[in-house]
Amino acid sequence: MSLFAIRDYRRLFSAQIIALFGTGLTTVALGLLAYDLAGPRAGTVLGTALTVKMFMYVVIAPLAAAYVDRFPRRALLVLLDVVRAGVVLALPLVSEVWHIYVLIGLLQAASAAFTPTFQAVIPDIVTDESDYTRALAASQAAYTMESLLSPVLAAVALAFMSFDSLFLGTSVGFLLSAALILFTRVPDARPSSHTRAWDKMAAGTRTFLRTPRLRGVMALNLVVAAAGSIVVVNTVNYVRDELGGSQSDVAWMLAASGGGTLLAAVVLPRVLDRIAARTVMMTGAGVLVGGTVAAVALMVSGLATWTGTAVVWTVIGVGMALIVTPTGSVLRASVEPHAIPETFAAQFSLSHLAWLITYPVAGWLGTNTGFGLTWSVLAALAVVGAVAALLLWPRDDVRRAVTGPATSVRPLPRTDRGSTLSKAA
Repeated sequence: MSLFAIRDYRRLFSAQIIALFGTGLTTVALGLLAYDLAGPRAGTVLGTALTVKMFMYVVIAPLAAAYVDRFPRRALLVLLDVVRAGVVLALPLVSEVWHIYVLIGLLQAASAAFTPTFQAVIPDIVTDESDYTRALAASQAAYTMESLLSPVLAAVALAFMSFDSLFLGTSVGFLLSAALILFTRVPDARPSSHTRAWDKMAAGTRTFLRTPRLRGVMALNLVVAAAGSIVVVNTVNYVRDELGGSQSDVAWMLAASGGGTLLAAVVLPRVLDRIAARTVMMTGAGVLVGGTVAAVALMVSGLATWTGTAVVWTVIGVGMALIVTPTGSVLRASVEPHAIPETFAAQFSLSHLAWLITYPVAGWLGTNTGFGLTWSVLAALAVVGAVAALLLWPRDDVRRAVTGPATSVRPLPRTDRGSTLSKAA
């Protein structure tokens, strides 16, 4: 509990929780809004909106990382939360599909600047090594609980109100997040070792490209995106049109994937205490490949059922957690402390670059050719990513240091293989 005894971290973590649940409700409501406006073509609308989101993340996040040390970070975080609150409040007022694309572009530009800035603040507030590792675990636990509980809360809410009201809840969440940050001590960024903006933007990416374990993480990002796109983009049309479900049924099916994530989060601390992060993450890749192949089998066999779909969605949730949970520790062990913000920003952009590839496949191809072919393509991308990760990330990486032209990369310490995560759980 020493981590949560830090007042500023406690407030920031609370702000993260509130904003995450607001974002989770928006994801559910956006899918239902797309179905309300476009019906059977909702997958195309949602896929396009999420592609706009990923484009903003890929472009804006490295710019934010490059220029964040020029602005007061607390004021910037509060402003971005207020912008997100206003945009979300306008979403239920749209009457045309293109309105969604414009508002999502504004919303995600603010989110793309917010996330790397927020992540870079944590090591400046939590300075103890073991506490920082616990902070990484707590952050992942927050994402885990959001992925499970947001769809459940949405399902319950939809029993009493229309989906438009979910956007109001999201807006309130962003405003509460802004208020908490406003009363938190947020130190300004330390000057970067890179003086030019382009150098700052490229530094993290160069580290990824020349570090074997981080090249493996890039490949695993593709596996996560390929499997996750099936759940995020196609669930609404699949449940409504293939299974004949309701709005609440969409939320409950999304909760099945979140349940898989929670199951993995409960088990992972003990596993990571005994098994290296690489092994856990490669296992996650295998689970996701299996989940995508099972989704294809459901469609091709014509045996799509509620139970079968829930099982496959749960498996995908488990696989995503196996890859995402250890990633923060792997990144932190791969660079010197001064390069952590740039590396996390690079991972933020590179991971969303993978989603930028898979979201259009799930949305546009799914609408025009059906789920069978679409999920086959996504399964193939998952296989490519898994094989590439095995080839790019050496098996003995945890036992040796890897050096690059300008960055000394440390071997993964024991805490990054799970012992501290176990304590944090």
